[in-house]
Amino acid sequence: MQMLCAVLVGIMVAASIYLILDRNLIRFIFGLVLAGNAINLLIFTTGRLESRRPPLIPNKMTMGQELFANALPQALILTAIVIGFALLSFVFILFYRAYQALGTVETELMRAAEDDADDHRPELGPAGGRPV
Repeated sequence: MQMLCAVLVGIMVAASIYLILDRNLIRFIFGLVLAGNAINLLIFTTGRLESRRPPLIPNKMTMGQELFANALPQALILTAIVIGFALLSFVFILFYRAYQALGTVETELMRAAEDDADDHRPELGPAGGRPV
């Protein structure tokens, strides 16, 4: 089962890199979300899916013979999900503002629109003073 999860993490990371390198901002956001989920699955997989030794009970105690899940990776994943959600909402706000200001989701067209906007700005004097 761990090998299957490791292969799945590799596929998810490859797909996320492919999406992040695209010139479309929507695909970039999907790639960012997929990378976050791949990292969460990687953390979960490294915490061992099948454990013979319980993580929270000392070795000398005899109670609790059934298998237990490791609690540390689960706590890390829960924290990463919350942080990932905050990052995703911030990225969506940036995406929406960039789309409003520039009118496109293609990064090359955004760069061209940004250069056009820079041409219409007045030149600043020394140390950012009044326009020249």
